[in-house]
Amino acid sequence: MDLYSALGPLLRHLEPERAHALTLRALRWGLAPAHAPTTDPILRQHIWGIDFSNPIGLAAGFDKNAEAVDGLFQQGFGFVEVGTVTPRPQPGNARPRVFRLPEDDAVINRLGFNSAGVAVVRDRLAALHSRGVAGPVGVNVGKNRDRVDAPTEYAWAAGALAPYADYVTINVSSPNTPGLRDLQGADKLGHLIARVREAMDAACPEGAPPLLLKVAPDLEMAAMADIASVVFAQHVDGLIVGNTTTSRPKALRGGYRTERGGLSGRPLFELSTHVLKTMYALTEGQVPIVGVGGIASGADAYAKIRAGASLVQLYTALIYHGPALVPSIASDLAARLRADGFESIAAAVGADA
Repeated sequence: MDLYSALGPLLRHLEPERAHALTLRALRWGLAPAHAPTTDPILRQHIWGIDFSNPIGLAAGFDKNAEAVDGLFQQGFGFVEVGTVTPRPQPGNARPRVFRLPEDDAVINRLGFNSAGVAVVRDRLAALHSRGVAGPVGVNVGKNRDRVDAPTEYAWAAGALAPYADYVTINVSSPNTPGLRDLQGADKLGHLIARVREAMDAACPEGAPPLLLKVAPDLEMAAMADIASVVFAQHVDGLIVGNTTTSRPKALRGGYRTERGGLSGRPLFELSTHVLKTMYALTEGQVPIVGVGGIASGADAYAKIRAGASLVQLYTALIYHGPALVPSIASDLAARLRADGFESIAAAVGADA
């Protein structure tokens, strides 16, 4: 029995944010048991000029303020995304704002971009950058709730953090900041991306990191087509599909299923995979996609890859299954690739699309 198998049930008896804070501290202080990194060559990829030892990443939302990056890489992740980071510190929405649905392997949250702000995260990333880190670190940026000039907000955050990031993600898909998803419309999104790109280029004269866009899983076909057109027009380097959903599947059983906020975990898998497959088709397989939503096994990760994802991310499954899930997924994914005759992940991307 690993340590999480013993302590996990105790953590899940605590209020969710309290349990999360304790987990981050354990990771930061090196108290969490480490898992050997996955080094199977079939899982390696070179995307956006970045080497990924394996395709399994930690989604934004877990380490919002870059507190425990070293400890997270010791859990076997191939890459880690911190954030969402807002320009100024903000507390987010009122508590309670995180609700477990264990019967569904799901969570509902309405955190609302609680963030220590750019200055704090920039200093932490600069320290990581100076001493070296075990793998690629992405930075997810958003806007402060009380600010109406979204392009300026995103450009400020991205420009400040880009020098210390392996990639930057624009998050316009959280359902918990009023009006944020409206920024996914073609005109607003194109202007916002142009401003962010300009700020990143100015901050990184020797070459800015790749720019990714994180989109919602609740998009209609017309909205997805608009986003694809903007991705091509603005030369966006990659997509993350998707964020949490405001929908509520009828099969949900958890007592908190009617709470407001974004739903993540197992019930999101089919919806997010459908949007992933659609975005892969709309972008003609030319734009690398990170698949997120409901991944809890090697089979789930493999399905995302065959639907069009080059990389995958998880978060909610860690709450219920612990960090040992990461090397388990990597090992199973490698076995599935070989069983189907693929020599690399790249060969399997979009096989079902």
